[in-house]
Amino acid sequence: MPESVEPKQTLRTKPGLSLLSASAISIGATVGAGIFAVTGVAAGLAGSALLISLLLAAGATIFTALSFIQLIAWKPAEGSIYFYARQLISPFTGFLVGWMWVVSNLFSGAVVALSFVHYLVELTGLRTIKVNLIAAALIIIFTAINSMDIEKSTAVNNLLVFLKLFILLIFFVVGLFFIKPENLQPLHFSPPGIVLGAAIIFFAFQGFARVAIVAEEVNNPARNVPRAIIISLSVSALIYFLVTFVALGLVGAAKLSRSGAPLALAIRQTGWNWMVSLVSLGGLLATASVLLTAILGISRMLFAMAREEDLPSFLKSVHPNFRTPLKGVWISGLIMAVLAYCFDLARVASISSFSLLFYYSLANISALRLEKKAKKYPEAIPYLGLILCLGIGLSLLFSRASNLTIILTCLAAGSLIFFIKSRIR
Repeated sequence: MPESVEPKQTLRTKPGLSLLSASAISIGATVGAGIFAVTGVAAGLAGSALLISLLLAAGATIFTALSFIQLIAWKPAEGSIYFYARQLISPFTGFLVGWMWVVSNLFSGAVVALSFVHYLVELTGLRTIKVNLIAAALIIIFTAINSMDIEKSTAVNNLLVFLKLFILLIFFVVGLFFIKPENLQPLHFSPPGIVLGAAIIFFAFQGFARVAIVAEEVNNPARNVPRAIIISLSVSALIYFLVTFVALGLVGAAKLSRSGAPLALAIRQTGWNWMVSLVSLGGLLATASVLLTAILGISRMLFAMAREEDLPSFLKSVHPNFRTPLKGVWISGLIMAVLAYCFDLARVASISSFSLLFYYSLANISALRLEKKAKKYPEAIPYLGLILCLGIGLSLLFSRASNLTIILTCLAAGSLIFFIKSRIR
């Protein structure tokens, strides 16, 4: 097994991201639709035990994050786990991991766009707007922003991250004074519901390693990418726990589960209309920053896969001025817009979460395949991450027959593309 394998050196993106910007990419990709939208979906599954689901999802994420850090220390590379699985397991596994990562983030981009429109409705009161159509149009706008060079798009993202964290802090502080203890009781301990709730909430943590996808565009990636992952995961987990606790205390799990904009519904219980508007604005900012980084990440994954000749070569072309993979950016945005137009919030969240758990399971397996001297942590760490990811993922896979069909279709399509490509070679 090689100690270090260089990605193919054709065209390259350019480094230039600081630790702050790198951390903001992952925070921007994480704190968004997860807390502002799928909290309601998860509450409908876990009930009053929602916080236990949150802790379970956070545990799986932490162990997986440590596996990522080991892999990045071994070799920072554009494409992240696609590159690692390809080198450490097999080319087919690497392709399938990259393929399912793209699937996951295409669906998650659709989730955040739909969530954006739900909060836009709360903010403006325009109940008659066509949610799916506006979501698709929004994706096209953010695709255009991602067409610019990465410093400009990350500057927009940094501003959005700061504003949404500030609004969530206000939500926590104000909401804390209006909590009703009866909304947190009784604690219904239903293991299937808790695990399914964790599977949905796992979607909320998916962005913690987004910076690893653009590792080659970060200054001193061997040092700054692991630090950015730790910072983003710590900030996101703390915010999720505090905000979810307050939201449950304000309205209870049952009411949260019936809303596409659960935090706006929760803060409405304070009677302060300005807070409803502020939280709705936070939902817009949060989902906007996640959408921005989702398109960024997918385009770089397509770029990495094309550079390894796993996807058509036109996807590895880089714009001469912006130094961005422009064709990948627009293909990502257009497919995501179609998904946002065709699917509802709960469906796309479920499919995205399973694809994500599949991808993170392979990250843990890749960490296990590292040579002993390249491992920074005990071998139990990736094993624990793998067990939790597989357990949560399987519960989600068999929870709904239609989801199973779509997921298996995506896996089969990826496998077919790989084998056709191999035969053509």
